[in-house]
Amino acid sequence: MKVVLFCGGAGMRLRGYADDIPKPMVQIGTRPILWHLMKYYAHFGHKDFILCLGYRGNCIKDYFLHYDESVSNDFVWSKGGQHIQYLNKDIDDWTITFVETGTNSNVGQRLKAVEPYLQGEEMFLANYGDGLSDVYLPKLVDAFRASDAVASLLLVQPTATFDIVNVGQGGVVSDIRALSRTDIWINGGFFVMRNEIFRHVMPGEELVREPFQRLIEKQALLAYKYQGFWQCMDTFKDKQQLEELNQGSAPWKVWNHTGNSDSNHCETISARA
Repeated sequence: MKVVLFCGGAGMRLRGYADDIPKPMVQIGTRPILWHLMKYYAHFGHKDFILCLGYRGNCIKDYFLHYDESVSNDFVWSKGGQHIQYLNKDIDDWTITFVETGTNSNVGQRLKAVEPYLQGEEMFLANYGDGLSDVYLPKLVDAFRASDAVASLLLVQPTATFDIVNVGQGGVVSDIRALSRTDIWINGGFFVMRNEIFRHVMPGEELVREPFQRLIEKQALLAYKYQGFWQCMDTFKDKQQLEELNQGSAPWKVWNHTGNSDSNHCETISARA
């Protein structure tokens, strides 16, 4: 299946670090988060990508036009540098379609802009382009394929360190608990969709607002609750956490791990009105 990645964000909350590059190009280690996400999908056999470009899209184009395999691969250097033999490569079997979808477009508009490149595709994958997970992708795809849903999304628990405070009568606090320890779930940005989704997205609409509300009313939106690893990169603190993980276990690097992710962390539910 093709993978649509929304790469148009400016990363406003990363200002001071990522002033001149789009958010998906912020690096984790020696590669941008976009590369890590594409490696995740490629590991599961999905290597045909459509990049929805927006803010500073030229940075993403330049990165791949001048891609340096030596940054993340072993190689043999000989004849004074005239001959380089790579022992392994990252992207030689990837296909990437670069599409300018507007600097200020929302996700729904970006998706509509790439509709011509998804003609003939029964199903496709999509992602916000700024979050990583180790969720076992084939399970999500298989469950969606077996359903009648038009779209699905991954639900995760928030990683923010805020506390939820419950207040009773007279302003007396009845409970305080970490947000991550509540039954609150958020959109993790990993989608599986059927081509029918384009019939539900009207001009100017944000994907998860009006279109998804229509699917909820038709009981055609599927959700997966996942309690395993997920981390977005909205702030500089998020970037630091991903950098620290990259120096150690890096759970999202499924291409380096043996076996599958723990499927017991994943629960399929239907979103209803």
